[in-house]
Amino acid sequence: MKSKKDRLIFVTNDDGFSAAGFEAAIEVAREFGRVFAVAPATVQSGRSQAITMYEPLFLDMKRCEEGIEVYAFSGTPTDCVKVAFDNLLKDEKVDLVISGINHGSNSAINVLYSGTMGAAIEGSFYGCPAIGLSLTDHAADADFTAAKKYAREIIASVLEGGSELGRPLCLNVNVPNIALEEIRGVRVCRQCRGIWTEEFFRHEDPRGKPYFWLTGSYTNYEPESDDTDEWALAHGYVSVVPVQVDMTSYAQLTGLKSLLGGE
Repeated sequence: MKSKKDRLIFVTNDDGFSAAGFEAAIEVAREFGRVFAVAPATVQSGRSQAITMYEPLFLDMKRCEEGIEVYAFSGTPTDCVKVAFDNLLKDEKVDLVISGINHGSNSAINVLYSGTMGAAIEGSFYGCPAIGLSLTDHAADADFTAAKKYAREIIASVLEGGSELGRPLCLNVNVPNIALEEIRGVRVCRQCRGIWTEEFFRHEDPRGKPYFWLTGSYTNYEPESDDTDEWALAHGYVSVVPVQVDMTSYAQLTGLKSLLGGE
């Protein structure tokens, strides 16, 4: 295993470079190696793995000192990963990607919409393990004490023994918003099935032009299943879900071939 001085950790997020959770992630990352961080210049929550194709992107160095470089980038979280791996760090080997620490949960179906997880998934494409970290507290001044503690433990485990899990490796880690001493431990589990029901509230601006504001609520389809991330969080556990990109429904392949007469 590499020593701390030889290890390179890449950090990004979707709440923007000025978010408290991003600074918490950098603090943890520095305990494991040299840190190179690129985060969106503005909040990019809910952008999933969106990329910017039709406008210029601007990179702004925010911090540079021994063992750490931090940049703000005008694109999406996935743009941040791409510019780092394909341009800024193209001649270096990254040992770990950390995305977060997100302000708010990315459990269940949220993984599909999350810019935090979009960046983590993108990072895993480059052959290094990636961890998306989230705390179930949206507050700007959220307490990241518990999230940092469990981030350290999970990161250490991945760096020490994660090679046995194969690649790509991407973990979706969510920490419940409760006191550190109340957390019951880590629970490796699966993504809960559920759906968001959106509502669009109609308003009018001062000139009478209508606009809409999106909100909604989450419906858990399996609240009693004790092997899901939602159950783990509700019962005081840190949830850890291994994420894969292949969205093929293998259970339906045979039936679909029969239905369509395919080979």
